Amino acid sequence: MRDEYVKAALQVIDDPNVLINVVSRRVKQLKRGNRALVESLEKLSAEDTALREIIERKISFEPATEAEIAAHRG
Repeated sequence: MRDEYVKAALQVIDDPNVLINVVSRRVKQLKRGNRALVESLEKLSAEDTALREIIERKISFEPATEAEIAAHRG
């Protein structure tokens, strides 16, 4: 992963643990054949593609609500 992409993505998703989870989930989708949401003139790894999608705000995340957390536990 490119360090500059990680730093820029942390400006969008400021919690490193959440960023790792979002990137990981998106990388799995890309490796299964999902289409990238950003274009690049160079060949990017799935990880760099996911980071660019976050940087360009093509993908995001929504934290679970307390009710969703309670329902999942319950």
